[in-house]
Amino acid sequence: MTTLPLRCALLCGVALLLAGGVGTGDTRAQDERVAPDVEGGAPDAAMLVEYLEIVSLDIDATCAALAAIHGVTFGEPIAEFGGARTAALTSGGRIVVRSPLRETEAPVVRPYVLVEDIDAGVRAAEAAGAEIAIPPMEIPGQGRFAIYILGGIEHGLWERPAE
Repeated sequence: MTTLPLRCALLCGVALLLAGGVGTGDTRAQDERVAPDVEGGAPDAAMLVEYLEIVSLDIDATCAALAAIHGVTFGEPIAEFGGARTAALTSGGRIVVRSPLRETEAPVVRPYVLVEDIDAGVRAAEAAGAEIAIPPMEIPGQGRFAIYILGGIEHGLWERPAE
């Protein structure tokens, strides 16, 4: 039987692999990447995880495990992100670790995929049968996000602020 911090570290490690890793530099230029040509169709823009959120019952242990495994440094808590501590993703996004914000929020790893138009993304999620858990909301200076639930899984969308 594994301990809670070890299970969390394993789960977070898998999530980081899916998100494209962590790093210390700003590599937003990678946004220009495209997915490989699939079955003769035109290449599509790659999905980029902009914000990988880990809701944990033990922030310090989770950050310590991720730091030891991936060699990253988490910053101090950021109020706009619910007191989350953050580190950079190599894609230019962020990984954040925070405590649950309400009694009913369970620990979860929730990726927020970058979209150009969050309103269109929410409409597409609804058309696919998703329940919108949090409609598009702005975090001043950070961008807009939304959460939808589909197939029992929470998904996030993230739109960067206009420049």
